[in-house]
Amino acid sequence: MSDLDRLDQREDGSDQRAGAPDQLTLGEGVRRQFDYWFTVYKRTWRGTIISSFLAPIFYVLAMGVLLGGFIQGDPDKLEGATSYLAFVVPGLIAGHAMQTAVGETTYPVMGLIKWQRVYDSMLATPLQVRHLVAAHLTFVGVRLVMTCGVFTLVLAPFGVFVTWWGAILAFLAQVLVGMAFAAVVYGLTSRMRSEEGFGVLFRLGVFPLFLFSGAFFPVSNLGDVGAWVARLTPLWHGVNLSRMFALDHVTWWLAAVNTLVLVALTAFGWWWSVTGLTKRLVS
Repeated sequence: MSDLDRLDQREDGSDQRAGAPDQLTLGEGVRRQFDYWFTVYKRTWRGTIISSFLAPIFYVLAMGVLLGGFIQGDPDKLEGATSYLAFVVPGLIAGHAMQTAVGETTYPVMGLIKWQRVYDSMLATPLQVRHLVAAHLTFVGVRLVMTCGVFTLVLAPFGVFVTWWGAILAFLAQVLVGMAFAAVVYGLTSRMRSEEGFGVLFRLGVFPLFLFSGAFFPVSNLGDVGAWVARLTPLWHGVNLSRMFALDHVTWWLAAVNTLVLVALTAFGWWWSVTGLTKRLVS
């Protein structure tokens, strides 16, 4: 075969190599990055012990046990909870899932794009942008499963979960709300040119959401307008879903709405992340 024939075959795509970018499936692209993300976690897991496990558990004990001892456990005022500990734990775990997800999709994503330029080197291989986003979000999902799972196991003996299936569904709800925030914030980070915007995100986004999502007190205490504003936030949907399952006090139509909102945000975040990273690194 002449060189001209080979050139013609490459141009019309009839002689593409197996494993070329357009033939690499999403699952295969994620699998090829397993070694990288496993190495990242091996080098950084010690730094996550306090922030991801010890500090939140101490926080739950301080808020739920010590402070909760001064709060009357009235199910009518605590959305079905018989103690403040049972009320606050599902919300705090959902809030911590949000914080973990945001932490993993702000500075780490900016570093891979701007500072270490790891994404550039990955795109020099058959990997595509969608593979990079999927692998990173998979890593975040694993972190959420580990963090929320440890919380669930440690706090289960305190009687905060009414049923075993409720504990499992609450755990899944916590992971889901974390993934919703991870996907959306990833898309935001992919469009940011400077890390200075993260301060605004944490001060005006993450912290107010955490405080007024219903994790610490029923949103009805905010008044009619404040309660409706709180119910429009994505974290409230995660907190409410987690608490309903944990307390076995489920309003199923509302649980369906909460789940639908979080799934829709995750899907939107995936699209927004892929398009944002594509514009940043490829276009």
